[in-house]
Amino acid sequence: MIRFEHASVTYPGGVHALKDVSLEIPDGQMVVIVGLSGAGKSTLIRAINGLVPLTSGRVLVDDEDVTAADRKHLRRIRSRIGMIFQGFNLVNRTTVLNNVLMGRLYHTPTWRTILGRYTPEQIDLGMRSLERVEIVEKAYTRASNLSGGQQQRVGIARALAQDPRIILADEPVASLDPPTSHVVMRDLQRINRELGITVITNLHFLDLARQYGDRIIGLRAGELVFDGSGAQVDEKVFEDIYGRSLTADDVLEKRAEL
Repeated sequence: MIRFEHASVTYPGGVHALKDVSLEIPDGQMVVIVGLSGAGKSTLIRAINGLVPLTSGRVLVDDEDVTAADRKHLRRIRSRIGMIFQGFNLVNRTTVLNNVLMGRLYHTPTWRTILGRYTPEQIDLGMRSLERVEIVEKAYTRASNLSGGQQQRVGIARALAQDPRIILADEPVASLDPPTSHVVMRDLQRINRELGITVITNLHFLDLARQYGDRIIGLRAGELVFDGSGAQVDEKVFEDIYGRSLTADDVLEKRAEL
């Protein structure tokens, strides 16, 4: 379980990214966080693994206090949390398989990672992670030779290689076209349903949020303004979350038509 208790984040300059947020996310949920740019979506996700420290309040993962964890303890907590980034964060000069196995950094001696001398068991795990996102045929291709969608699927496989309990996806489809966006979201949904891994992703596109989010969390100016099931969400709810009328930029399929 993930639990936020009166969590607030204030950045230098006085920007309040989160304001007294309290919520619980039980094991195995597929959660989508929505809101305008600057609403606090990325801050909320990155607070879960301590990438963004809270100014006040607490965040707990499996009853372990991320907020109070020292460096060693925080590293152990993060080993159970896979992270997927908007910009992919791959090492372009090496192979897809090597990128995936970097997800095993916590469990692998440093010399093996530096030399790329992985055990047969680790290689098998990497291949199985790539199979999960249907890109195993690219295992020995340089990451720089992949399309954006393929790179993001490698990012998902890298997170899977950690054998995580939680996967955090920070705007995973922001730079992808509509068909590829659906491929990536279906991968995340399948991982959630088949493996029982908690998946938390932030999205700007409301049609994707409704289609793939079992639970929708809405943020506006750092405050929690909606928390309900995807089935409960309609255009009026999104307008309340955004504090304005919806535009074509808020819907992936409509933006693609522009």
